[in-house]
Amino acid sequence: MWLREDLLKSIWHAFTALDVDHRGKVSKSQLKVLSYNLCTVMKIPHDPVAFEEHFKDDSKGPLSSDGYMLYLNRFILDKVQEDFDVTEFHRMCWTLCYKKKMRSPHLSISINDAFKVWCIFNFLSEDKYPLVIIIDEIEYFLRKLTEAMGIGLDEEKFAEYKANSKSCLSAWETINLVGMTYFCREVEPQTLSMGINHVFTELIMDVLKQGYMVKKGHKRKNWTERWFVLRPTALSYYESEDVLDLKGEIVLDQSCCVEALNDKDGKKCLFIIKCSDKSFEIRAPDKKKRQEWIQGLRRLGLTSPHREARRRRREVRQRQQAEEEELAERMKELQAANERKQRELEDMRMVRLQMEEQMAQKSSELEQYLQRVRELEDMYHLLEEALEDERQAKHDEEAMRKLQSRLLQEEAAKRAELEQLHLQQQRELVQTEVEKKELIAEQQAKDRDLQAAALQLQRLKKEQQDALEQYEEMSKKLERAANKTKTWKDKVAKHEGLVRLIQPGQKEPQRMTNWGPASFTDTELEMRKKFWQQSKAKGAQTQT
Repeated sequence: MWLREDLLKSIWHAFTALDVDHRGKVSKSQLKVLSYNLCTVMKIPHDPVAFEEHFKDDSKGPLSSDGYMLYLNRFILDKVQEDFDVTEFHRMCWTLCYKKKMRSPHLSISINDAFKVWCIFNFLSEDKYPLVIIIDEIEYFLRKLTEAMGIGLDEEKFAEYKANSKSCLSAWETINLVGMTYFCREVEPQTLSMGINHVFTELIMDVLKQGYMVKKGHKRKNWTERWFVLRPTALSYYESEDVLDLKGEIVLDQSCCVEALNDKDGKKCLFIIKCSDKSFEIRAPDKKKRQEWIQGLRRLGLTSPHREARRRRREVRQRQQAEEEELAERMKELQAANERKQRELEDMRMVRLQMEEQMAQKSSELEQYLQRVRELEDMYHLLEEALEDERQAKHDEEAMRKLQSRLLQEEAAKRAELEQLHLQQQRELVQTEVEKKELIAEQQAKDRDLQAAALQLQRLKKEQQDALEQYEEMSKKLERAANKTKTWKDKVAKHEGLVRLIQPGQKEPQRMTNWGPASFTDTELEMRKKFWQQSKAKGAQTQT
């Protein structure tokens, strides 16, 4: 079932395509061709005489859209019956406008899919010209499209688009939005085309549900698979899903009812549609599909549910708009009342300011009077303090005079005492000068003795050095003699035996060595040791 508003939207697109200068006017010859094509598609006779009669006052110049709209409603749309192909009508209007309006060459959808989006735009657009679709209806369309493709709408991305885009779009902007795959970039073009076709079939063709089921025949009682298409007022069944060969149609009205059947003769998932003249037994693919078909058939009414949903959405928006307007009006009233209150408060503030100024003036006068009184009191106190200071100064002057006389007497006594001290210091300085000269002479004598002692010390150090060198030379000679003596003793002890000197005196026990009896006795050895230690001590003293 079509509505006149839907037909006028498609005709408006065709008319604006003919309006090349965008002035809202089209030539008579172009409108005559458009009217003939409309009459042909909608299966009504075209009356050129009525066309000429309607536009006789403007036979030379271009015709306005307002004048053509009157002709269109009176001579074409009022005569239309519902036996024409609405899809063919929309496609004829689409053919007149899409080549002039579509500008983007990078769309990922075909011309046929763009036509279906154009039809969906006309269905969801507002009933105002120029035609636009608001952002809420765009969201509704995109949700159904993404649900049909099985991906769901990206809420975050759509919220970003909604915040940064215009509040409404034209038909060609809507086609570009879908064709550029802004919300479904990863979807294949075939999947997108299937989604557009699904939404087009549901919204424009009023197809509420479709699918394969098996139907029982009336004459031969055989079961045949058919493609069923459910619309608001009828359930049609075709040979296949290309919906070209219509096999029958079940008219759905208030007298029809739907019931589920029990399984029989090996057939499952059965249900029956009872009409006033006959009944139809149908078998669904499974129980879930049967329940969906039964619920769809029971919810049918006389009008399209999508049109009802669109009407309800518009009513909701109208109510919201009315509420917003009412709220705006109330805000204006509250603002006006607030302004009145502000003016009253401003007047009261001015009165208060005047009173405050008067009070401030009185307070200033009072403050000045009090300031003068305080100044007089301060002057009186200062005068009393000055008199007291004067009396105290006189008293202090008398005391100072007495003190000065006493100090003069003490100063004379001190001067005499200082003169005695000065004479004594002079005598002591003379004596100190004499003692200083004696100390200098004594110091010079000590310096001469010290220099002589230093020279003697240097001479003693030189003699000590010479004695040390002689000692070292003697030690070396003694060491060479000892080594020579030891060498000879070793040779004698080795080859000839022990040689002893016979000396007078008491015979002492001989000292035994590794080579036999020693050539020295213990007494002789002690004497030689003692002599050697004395020589060593003298050499050490000479070195120091």
